[in-house]
Amino acid sequence: MLSLAFFIGHSGTMAYASDDMEAQELHNQSTLGNAAKMIAEGRRTFRFDTFGDEAFWGDTLKLHTAIEGVKLGGVGPGVSPKTALSVGLKVDIAALLRNTDSGWENQGKRSLREHGLAALKNVDLDDPAVTLALLRANAVVGLTGFFETSGALRSVGIQCALCHSTVDDLVAPGIGRRLDGRANQDLNVGAIVALAPNLQPVANLLGVDVATVKKVLMGWGPGKFDAELFLDGKGFRPDGKSAATLIPPAFGLAGVNLHTWTGWGSVTYWNAFVANLEMHGKGRFFDPRLNNAEQFPIAAANKFGDLPHIDPDEDRITKKLPALHVYQLALPVPKPEPGKDFDAEAAKRGNELFSGKAGCNGCHVEPLRTEPGWNMHTAEEVCIDSFQADRAPDHRYRTSPLAGLFTHQKRGFYHDGRFPMLGDVVNHYNSCFSLNLSEQEKKDLVQYLLSL
Repeated sequence: MLSLAFFIGHSGTMAYASDDMEAQELHNQSTLGNAAKMIAEGRRTFRFDTFGDEAFWGDTLKLHTAIEGVKLGGVGPGVSPKTALSVGLKVDIAALLRNTDSGWENQGKRSLREHGLAALKNVDLDDPAVTLALLRANAVVGLTGFFETSGALRSVGIQCALCHSTVDDLVAPGIGRRLDGRANQDLNVGAIVALAPNLQPVANLLGVDVATVKKVLMGWGPGKFDAELFLDGKGFRPDGKSAATLIPPAFGLAGVNLHTWTGWGSVTYWNAFVANLEMHGKGRFFDPRLNNAEQFPIAAANKFGDLPHIDPDEDRITKKLPALHVYQLALPVPKPEPGKDFDAEAAKRGNELFSGKAGCNGCHVEPLRTEPGWNMHTAEEVCIDSFQADRAPDHRYRTSPLAGLFTHQKRGFYHDGRFPMLGDVVNHYNSCFSLNLSEQEKKDLVQYLLSL
């Protein structure tokens, strides 16, 4: 054992140790500071960055003119707040109050809800002008209005938060505090896009008429989106149902390998994919798999797999990807409440089944709730059709993480919502894998899944 005298006699060693400890502490502080900075930057990107996509949604499709309505210089009846809420758009009440003259933050002890109710008390929710006011206040989650100095709406763009955020309904249904990372299960993307006065560019891309485009869009329904439509042009499944899939949550992705229902790539790959090819932002994208004309005829014909090189100063996407990635990985999984969201006693029994008789932990490995590694399976392995898997490069389905299941029950389960209830999913696997679960065991397993 070394004595204190040894160290005292080796002052040079102590100095080196002290310097090393100081350097390590500085490194720790630098790392934590960088993480905090990136999370803050990523949150701004997630909530507010359009990546320049207003050039598509506004300038090309003219969606903003449908929002205005003819009385305000646009076309049609306009989009009132009531209409906007009916198609799943959400209002951030804190942003609304912060960006108006309410001065709510300095008005004593009244709650945010009380301030919100007061602010909306005399508002005409049937007036499109109020929708424009909400856009000016930057209070419509995931949607940004661009205004002329005259006050006229010039264009409109979308953000990640449009699909992957919702609100807690603190003030009213669809009006409350932001909940980043949760899928907007009420958002009817197809119905919103179908409002655009100029869908001809979309029709030209798909090689169909505008009426067909609208039929496809209106077939999606709430909480669904078809990310492959602009790649393969398949608007419907062979059985006639929409080819759209559920909007997935964006929380709980840390440690998860492949992203999306069919595992196109990592989280940051999908961010680049969506920002460029779905949001229609301005950036650089490369994926030679999209050159497969047999699988992706539209993408191959339009060279989507190798978007033109772009001046870094004009690239609105690539430089935002690192911080956006960090923010998404930092989004925590919402925690269910015992007694409210699940039966605690039944969940305990279900926990034993999950890792035991049902064998769920073989694929949904704790704590990731998906496989660490290549978390992909063929359609045959999970006893379903391969339609959606065959629209992705690897023709497989991802083992979806299970944490936070209680937050996205509204539109069903699996990639396309084919199973209305969790019990239907358990029944499917009970049959697929011949588990021989009793009815009580199935119920207990469902309660455990809701507890994750």
